[in-house]
Amino acid sequence: MEPSFFPRLEQRVRERGSLLVAGLDPHPEMLPEPSPRKAERFCLRIAETVAPYAVAFKVNAAFFEVWGSEGWAALERLMPRLKALGPVILDVKRGDIASTARAYARGLFEHLDADAVTLFPHLGRDALEPFLRYGDRGLFLLVRTSNPGAWEVQEAPLAGGVPYYLALAQGLRRGTSPQQVGFVVGATQTHALARVRQMAPERWILAPGVGAQGGSLEAAYQAGRRADGLGILFPVSRSLARSDDPAQQARALAEVTRRLMAEAAGGGKTPPPPHLEEVKVQLARDLVDTGCVRFGAFTLKSGQQAPIYFDLRRLVGFPEVLHRVAMAYGFLLQSLTFDRLAPLPYAALPIGTAVSLTFGWPLVYPRKDVKAYGTAARVEGVFEPGEVAVILDDVLTTGASKQEALGRLREVGLQVRDVVVLIDREAGGRAFLEGQGLRVHAFFTLEELLDLWGAKGWVPQEDLHRVRVWKRKRI
Repeated sequence: MEPSFFPRLEQRVRERGSLLVAGLDPHPEMLPEPSPRKAERFCLRIAETVAPYAVAFKVNAAFFEVWGSEGWAALERLMPRLKALGPVILDVKRGDIASTARAYARGLFEHLDADAVTLFPHLGRDALEPFLRYGDRGLFLLVRTSNPGAWEVQEAPLAGGVPYYLALAQGLRRGTSPQQVGFVVGATQTHALARVRQMAPERWILAPGVGAQGGSLEAAYQAGRRADGLGILFPVSRSLARSDDPAQQARALAEVTRRLMAEAAGGGKTPPPPHLEEVKVQLARDLVDTGCVRFGAFTLKSGQQAPIYFDLRRLVGFPEVLHRVAMAYGFLLQSLTFDRLAPLPYAALPIGTAVSLTFGWPLVYPRKDVKAYGTAARVEGVFEPGEVAVILDDVLTTGASKQEALGRLREVGLQVRDVVVLIDREAGGRAFLEGQGLRVHAFFTLEELLDLWGAKGWVPQEDLHRVRVWKRKRI
């Protein structure tokens, strides 16, 4: 069998240095004469003109179906000629179940020989199954569209406050392969692009809406690109069709994407998604509102006395906040290479479970106390020696508990390179763990939280002052 669609597509993107998909939408009013033959020739002319700069072609089947059987015949003639120039994505937005879905899949993949199709996934997994059986073809599943009325349904909050489109993408990611399934997210919806990318760091995204619909290619790219600078495609149709020089227009768009990819490759780390600062502000408020941070006099596990205490065990009582915390961990984890999450008992176990359910990463966990009965396992879960685990914990203080867990994980043959926490208390733990050869990643530092609470007025200034004085004395 031929290799899967997305690996083939990625190779083509790398070879051409472009993220441009040429949209072929033969609107009747654009044709010199409204007929299926003219529609066919219109598409072929544009495709041949822009072929050197496009990595694929997206054909809107509706503008052929409008002509009835003659239009369908024109599409049948057009497909092999387009495929000779590059991969063809048929924009059909099909979505049905049982024998109807099987008939759609056969018609699109066997009769028309499309390389990929757009599908409406809201009927569930069984609507996708007939298409998934064609392992060498690609599916682009509609997740967040850019039409004005989409927000009423797609942004509707579910239980826990997760918007419908994001919950949909989470479920689709868990049940499908990135080699076969990507998502459609409108280029005008940069907030959704950023959240879908954070949740699905490996997927390809088709982002329509650049140009005539007002989407910014640069903004959409920065919000939706993968850590390696790839992973997002920009279909452009009207800007090409209405241009006096489609080749020049395609060349200019391809050059923009080439520049952006080059800058991303040379820039190292993935830039924060546009909504990251909003998430940080919201989580800083959440910590106060949920009682996950308290001020007073506390004895820490290390024996140190502190005027501040973080109790993230309380997150289990606030599902919406727990989900936001999971998204924060996902932002840190998406640029790391690992096989398993390894949350530490006990506070990080529900956090790790939430991260696993949100992003689809499997987890193991080192036991605090090894049982003398049953399997007597030091590390619970499914793993193979030699795999890479990333330690998850709630707060970093001295690093001692992470060192204990590190020993357990390494005893069973797991490799550990990274530790990820929500809050670094800046109490020496980072330097200690880095001395053990580990990299530390924290969503917040204590100083950052103090600044946010002070700027927003969410914590009395006298409490913040006491914490800052305590911090200075420890340095």
